[in-house]
Amino acid sequence: MDDPLSAAFSALADPTRRAILARLAKGEASVGELAAPFSISQPAISKHLKVLEQAGLISRGRMAQSRPCRLEAARLRDLAGWLETYRRFWEGSFDRLDAYLQDLQKGNPDDPRN
Repeated sequence: MDDPLSAAFSALADPTRRAILARLAKGEASVGELAAPFSISQPAISKHLKVLEQAGLISRGRMAQSRPCRLEAARLRDLAGWLETYRRFWEGSFDRLDAYLQDLQKGNPDDPRN
């Protein structure tokens, strides 16, 4: 995908990949360590890691024969920034709804239905 935001959301759509990211939030890990809690093959975990890496959510280093994975928080920050716009929208909507309901309870004379 050319759009980094779409690639990241697509990668996050899978619960196994979200669990991998949750584990990496605690620190870097090897492919074997990441595969341990899942009842899927190591090649399947490697495919998940490739999707996460292509989305910019993880990076993979090289230490001797192992390839430790680490979380790339910058991409998650980009996602959080995009979502923040919508959080503010919903908070504003809820604030307006709350004010409207309070006006109804008070019997606000400005309300055309009173």
